[in-house]
Amino acid sequence: MNSIDFSIATSEQIEEFLCGQLKRIRLSRNFTQTQLAQKSGLAFGTIKRLEGGHSVSLNTFIRILMALDLQQNLETLLPDPTIRPIERVNTGGSERKRARPSKSNTDHSPWVWGDESGDKK
Repeated sequence: MNSIDFSIATSEQIEEFLCGQLKRIRLSRNFTQTQLAQKSGLAFGTIKRLEGGHSVSLNTFIRILMALDLQQNLETLLPDPTIRPIERVNTGGSERKRARPSKSNTDHSPWVWGDESGDKK
């Protein structure tokens, strides 16, 4: 699998694709699985499992990226949410500290006795 449509792929398909990419990168750098295991501080079986498309921890994934000198690519996975020029202008340059749910259109008419069911009489 050389390419994938991330918008329609399942999480398992994405995982399998990423594991395959790491294997192709390892091979392009002429590393053996044993060398990658030693450089990343992981067990040989973990490298084999990853390259087989099996689940590994996020820590394992990051350690392999670091061993392949790919850790700078992690920044593109989750872009910096503070870099939103329009929002900065609207908030006067301050950074968001909390999330707030959108206000819903609720009935703002005054409550009256006997209106517990929501029906007005």
